Amino acid sequence: MPLPDTMYCAQQIHIPAELPDILKQFTKAAIRTQPEDVLQWAAAYFCALSKGNTLPVKERLEVPLAVQEGEGGLTPGLLKVLHKQLGCEETVTREELEHKWKGLCLPTEQLDTLLQLGDFGAELKWMQFFALGCSALGGSILSTLKHACEILTEDTEGGPSRIPFDTFADLYTYLARLDGDIPQDEMDSFLQSLQEHVERQGGMVQPTNFTSPCRAEQTE
Repeated sequence: MPLPDTMYCAQQIHIPAELPDILKQFTKAAIRTQPEDVLQWAAAYFCALSKGNTLPVKERLEVPLAVQEGEGGLTPGLLKVLHKQLGCEETVTREELEHKWKGLCLPTEQLDTLLQLGDFGAELKWMQFFALGCSALGGSILSTLKHACEILTEDTEGGPSRIPFDTFADLYTYLARLDGDIPQDEMDSFLQSLQEHVERQGGMVQPTNFTSPCRAEQTE
């Protein structure tokens, strides 16, 4: 005999008390992050949530830099998410980077280009990849460093975007050597020229210290 139709009533359906808030936070996160593939991103979101890991969520809504060309791609907000997810370790595996990259629905072609540019293997130094990620945001080496300061800073939004000089020097040195057209004496001279600012700012450096028009001309 066929089973009778199952009847449900309000008393039979249990809705966890925390579900409405979970869905509310998920919706807000999706609006801020604007993922290209909502289902793929949602899987990464709830996987991270269940494990207590950093969520693949941007702090605020932003317009992708390549929107004029009709392409998705890395943005300052998404690179900041990646740094929060992976920057706690000096080195990361390529597999883990690919997993986090996919969770943010970023184009595989862009990741392949960055990995090839850095000549990375199965493991890579995170801050080196981070530097290349900043360079992918566009512009000269100084604008790349400006992006790095704005992403790494612990200053409040609209503040000076200070970061430790040692971190700045490592990023600059890596990018300059990868560029190959900046002599060592110019690299040393550039870093030395910032020392007065660094000493006055307690060992920190900020974009206004190196983005003056004359510096921009010197590095073009």
